Amino acid sequence: MRPARPPRPTVLVALSLLAGLAPLTAAAPSAAAATAPPPALANPGFEQGATAWNFTAGTGTATNNPRTGARLAYLDAGAGKRIWQTVTPTTAGTYDVTAWIATGGAGGSFTVRVNGATAGTVALPAASSYTRHTVPRVTVKAGDSVEIAFESGTAWINVDDVAVFRSAPIAVTNPGFELGTTAWNFTPGTGTATNNPHFGGRLAYLDGGAGKKVWQTVTPIADGSFDFTAWIATGGTGAAFTVRVNGATAGTVPLPSRSSYARYTVSRVPVKAGDSVEIAFESGSAWVNVDDLMLSPAAPADPVVTSSDPKAAALFDWAKRKANSWVQVPGTAGQLNVDEGHPSGSGSATYQASYWAGYAHRSAYYSRDMAHQVAGASVLGLNEENLTMLRAFAASATPEHKYYPVWALNFDNRTYLSIDYAGPDSFVREVPAAFELVEKADEAYRWSGDRSYLDDSALWDYYRHATKEFVELHDSAKPNGVAEGTGNGIFSGSASYEELGDDHFAEAGDSIGSQYQAFLAMAALAADKGDSALSAQYTQKAADLKSYFNSTWSGSGSGAAMVRGYSTAGSSSTGWGKENSWFMPMKRITAPGARNDAYLDYIDQQASGSGKPANIEAITYLPDTYFTYNRNDTAWKWMQYVYDRRDDKHPVTQQGNNGDYPEVSFTLVSQTVEGLMGVRPNAPARSLATASHLPTGMGWLQVSDLRLGANSLTLRHDGATRSTLTNTTGPDTYTWEARFPGTVSAITVNGTARPVSTRTVDGTTYSYTTVSVAPGATATAQAS
Repeated sequence: MRPARPPRPTVLVALSLLAGLAPLTAAAPSAAAATAPPPALANPGFEQGATAWNFTAGTGTATNNPRTGARLAYLDAGAGKRIWQTVTPTTAGTYDVTAWIATGGAGGSFTVRVNGATAGTVALPAASSYTRHTVPRVTVKAGDSVEIAFESGTAWINVDDVAVFRSAPIAVTNPGFELGTTAWNFTPGTGTATNNPHFGGRLAYLDGGAGKKVWQTVTPIADGSFDFTAWIATGGTGAAFTVRVNGATAGTVPLPSRSSYARYTVSRVPVKAGDSVEIAFESGSAWVNVDDLMLSPAAPADPVVTSSDPKAAALFDWAKRKANSWVQVPGTAGQLNVDEGHPSGSGSATYQASYWAGYAHRSAYYSRDMAHQVAGASVLGLNEENLTMLRAFAASATPEHKYYPVWALNFDNRTYLSIDYAGPDSFVREVPAAFELVEKADEAYRWSGDRSYLDDSALWDYYRHATKEFVELHDSAKPNGVAEGTGNGIFSGSASYEELGDDHFAEAGDSIGSQYQAFLAMAALAADKGDSALSAQYTQKAADLKSYFNSTWSGSGSGAAMVRGYSTAGSSSTGWGKENSWFMPMKRITAPGARNDAYLDYIDQQASGSGKPANIEAITYLPDTYFTYNRNDTAWKWMQYVYDRRDDKHPVTQQGNNGDYPEVSFTLVSQTVEGLMGVRPNAPARSLATASHLPTGMGWLQVSDLRLGANSLTLRHDGATRSTLTNTTGPDTYTWEARFPGTVSAITVNGTARPVSTRTVDGTTYSYTTVSVAPGATATAQAS
């Protein structure tokens, strides 16, 4: 993902964990409305004027200051004025009622009543800009009379975008300190201020010196395991961010000296309904600023890496925890269409299962970023998130969009409108993404074993359209079966992910390489679906495209002389192209051999020198490129480069640090498992292949709680000649292909000699043996 326009102020997207829209109906639905499920709340944004709401004198709707849309509701100053709507739940539950409210003075209130009794109320402060207020945890039964009311104060009140959500298992009040000290506790030497917020208008601060503390205590209404995240800046060391459960420390993060905001997470805190959970920030040697507390559910899997190299273990642990902190939970009440120019977005909605993939100051996940994060998400067990997000992109690739998926989606899986989409003929789109989503759907299927990737009609239609009609519709400037961009920029269709160059490509190395992998993925998915003819067709299409690339498309040179793209006028381009250079070997469309080896040398030289990308997310592809060809030392070098610069500022200031770009953590997770450990999953076939890619000097590496299908595995490599697999938990026996680089004379499994076979993968010859590993069993393969 790249900025479509120059970035401006940052924004917090999701404020609390929730679990679904409340099934509330308008008190008196019309006969027409009775034929279908009614809306959660009638006319919540007042776009239909007074419909469904009740108004006293001195109140009404207007168009002068809406938060979103064209209308708002208002209350004039003075006592006794009121706006309300009565709704009736269809099922029992506990709900949060939210509204965006601006006021000219204090004294007003936002109240929810159940059967006439006050269930919760918020006293409205003076705040002339819209602020989101919540009446939390309103417990109702089916058939109750629930009144949502806004009542006047000393000055005008504007109301917009009312919503009802199922309450979170854990809810934090005033997470961004926009309501001042509300719900938080402050010792002397702490408070709230307006001088340096991360987002919005306020922050909490702690002065330097021991004994100062800011905290809030919350009570879960359900069991679960959660990550607690906050943006924190510090003037020195010694401070801490701590979560305590029933008085005992459940997790703490020591805060380093860092004057710019960074994102810190207390991970995997287990809680039970009724626990007392304290979220605390405690002082150190210098000032501490805190803002924008967030919660997310802990990811389903908790893989743990141990190694003879402490850095490998530390890298993975950091990446796992950071990636987990970007996970959304189904039902989160969050803002839509937030970007640097629209920090309040355009209303709120119920988020679906998803994770951040793109800039942290935008309420969206992006196709390019998400494609590169799928493998890491799979390792973390985020299979529901992968499926939901991939399906949403697939559904957006309509004939109206000429089978391009939209570039970005809000966390409710609807098109992200604010900065990347102006209409069906003007939205950000890049050719490689259309193909990568096919490839990554196959990868997610291999990790999860979920047949939805085969049986879901939206996904299957997408694979077929992306690999057929999409190519046919976009192959005119250089007709050769290779999908093209327009050469006119990202809003009309770019052939390359490299947006800053002046190439004006019709065809680019990253698009043709991604098309090749999409063909291979289509062949594999068709085979598993039982369509052998279609599988054979796409196997041949992939082989033909690779042959054409190596014999014709890429020219005859290597290094700086290899062709990496063609302009709309038909001229070829060579030299350094960043994504349109390294994607060609990374996607394995370049034939193995001396030419490819020389090109890999060239990529490393350029990326290590003046051609190094300024943005860290571009560099995250380099480890994948070099692990593909068993260049393990170079791949590990680039993994360390990315990790070592996690605390550097990102070139897009509002993004924060490099490490707060989600792609960084997700790719380090996948590069540890698919790269260093060489795991090739195939959960549908109950099988996997592994090959050690440990770099020089790393004696051993182990990953436990590696989720594959319904099972959890533990894998260890000792150098390049000994591998151990334990089928730790789960119902399935797995077939393990234990690979070792080179030609070996013998392989034993648990001390017994086994047949040895060889195969060549991307130019590297491996010796291997195959063994069945039953649930609870361990197999150790040793190569001589």
